[in-house]
Amino acid sequence: MQKIILKEQFEQDWIRMFTHLANLFFEQSEICTHTEEDAITVDFSLKKDAEGLLIGEAFLTWNGKEYAATFTEQEETGDAKMINRQLKRVYSHIFLEVLEQAMEMQQSWGILTGIRPTKLYHKYRQQGYTSEEAQRLLIERHRISSEKSELLAKIADVQLRAIPDLYDLKKEVSIYIGIPFCPTKCAYCTFPAYAIHRKNGRVESFLDGLHEEIREMGKWLKERDMTITTIYFGGGTPTSIEAEEMDALYETMYASFPNMEKVREVTVEAGRPDTITPAKIDVLKKWGIDRISVNPQTYTDETLKAIGRHHTVQETIDKFWLSRNMGMKNINMDLIIGLPNEGIEEFQHSLDETEKMQPESLTVHTLSFKRASEMTRNKDKYKVADRGTVEQMMKLGEQWNAANGYEPYYLYRQKNILGNLENVGYAKPGEESIYNIVIMEEVQTIIGIGCGASSKFIEPETGKITQYYNPKDPAAYILTYEDSIEKKLAHLDTVFPKTVNK
Repeated sequence: MQKIILKEQFEQDWIRMFTHLANLFFEQSEICTHTEEDAITVDFSLKKDAEGLLIGEAFLTWNGKEYAATFTEQEETGDAKMINRQLKRVYSHIFLEVLEQAMEMQQSWGILTGIRPTKLYHKYRQQGYTSEEAQRLLIERHRISSEKSELLAKIADVQLRAIPDLYDLKKEVSIYIGIPFCPTKCAYCTFPAYAIHRKNGRVESFLDGLHEEIREMGKWLKERDMTITTIYFGGGTPTSIEAEEMDALYETMYASFPNMEKVREVTVEAGRPDTITPAKIDVLKKWGIDRISVNPQTYTDETLKAIGRHHTVQETIDKFWLSRNMGMKNINMDLIIGLPNEGIEEFQHSLDETEKMQPESLTVHTLSFKRASEMTRNKDKYKVADRGTVEQMMKLGEQWNAANGYEPYYLYRQKNILGNLENVGYAKPGEESIYNIVIMEEVQTIIGIGCGASSKFIEPETGKITQYYNPKDPAAYILTYEDSIEKKLAHLDTVFPKTVNK
C-alpha cells in the first residue's frame, strides 16, 4: 500500500480521482493527510494570470528526490459543474505528470480512468471539431498519447461507416437479455454467472420470469410503436439452456417485440464451446440468428484448466467449424491477453490458431483483476505477465489484426486492467457488432431484461443517463422481476413521454 500525502484538503470525489490516478502506478494506494513513513508528499498551487490563464503546479517529494509539473489552460466560464470539471482536469494533469516523473513510467491513456475514451472523441466531433482538432484536444486536455488518439479516431470512423446514423439513434432502443447460467464459473469472471444445474428448478423458474418480462416490455414497446435497433443475448452463457428452451424464448421475443423486421442485428453469445450443439444451432437458424460468439480465450489447454473453463482447445475448434458449416455467417471470438502463466509465445499461438478460422470479428481483451473474482481473491495463485510483456502482446494483437484484414471498431477500458491498457474489438469490414458500438458509445437507451441485466435510460434531448439493475442472483430475480418491470416502465415513460412519430 503506497501512502500519498496531499498538503491540501479535498472533497471525497477529488480523493477518489487522485486515488484512481495513483493506482495506475501502484497496485494499491491511499491518499492521506498525515505524515507516514515512506509516503509520497504532493503539494499543489493554482493561480490565474492577467490574461485569464489558469496555472497549476504540483511538487512531489519521495525518497529524497523532488519533481515538479506545470499545466496551463485558458479559464472556462460557465456553471459550477463546468468550473469544477476544469479544475479537476488541471489537477489531474499535474498530479499524473509528477507521478510519471517519479516512477519513470508514461501512461498512454493520460488522465482518463473511465471506460469509454471513444465517447469523448465523438463528443468533440459533435461539437464541431475536425478529426485533427479532436485528436489535439485529447492530447492537450487529457494527456492521451498521439498513438491512442489516432486509434480513437480510426475506431470512430469505422463506427460511423457501420452506423451512419449513430448520432441519431436516441429515439430507438436496443435490448439486452441476460441469461445467468454457465457450465462453470471462470476464475476472472464477475458477470452474473452461475453453474447450471436442474435439481432445484431455478432454471425453469428463471425462464418463466424472463418470458413474462419480455412480454411486458414488449407491450410497452408496441404501444409506442418503438423501433428496436439491436437485440443481444448475453450472460452467463445463453446457450447453456436447452435447445427447446432457446426456441421458446425466441418465439416469445418475436411475438412480443414490435417491428422485428427493422431490427438490424440479433446476437447470441455462445461463448462456451461446450454449450454448442447441432440442435441449438438449428434453433438459431430457425429464427434467422446467425451472429454468435464462440470464445476460446486461449489456445492452451493448461490455461483453460487453470481459469476454470471445462472445454478443450480442440472442442473450441470443432464447435467453430460445426457452427460455420451449419450456416453461422457472423462468428465472433474472444482472446484474453495476460492470462495466468501466458506470455508472448502462448498469445502468438492463439493468434496462429485464430488465423486458421478467420472469424468475422475478434475481441482482444486485457485481463482485469475484477474485485469480486476468484482470481483477485487469490492473486498469489495466478502468476500473470508484467506490464512490458502485456504491452508487447497488445501490439502483437494489433499487428495480427491489421495483417489479417481486421479493423478496430470499439474500445473500452476497465479498472485494474493489466498495463493500464484496453480491450479492443476488431472486425472484418461490414461485420462490426452494432450492439457493441451503441452500448459503448451510449447513444441510445438500452433496456436490460433478465438476470443481472443493466438498463441505461438516456434522455434524447439532454443525454442524461439513468441506470437500473435487475438482481444478479436467479433466486432474487424470480422473487422481484415483477417489481423490476414496474420500475423500468416508469423510467421508460420518463424518457419517452410521448408516442414516437415515424
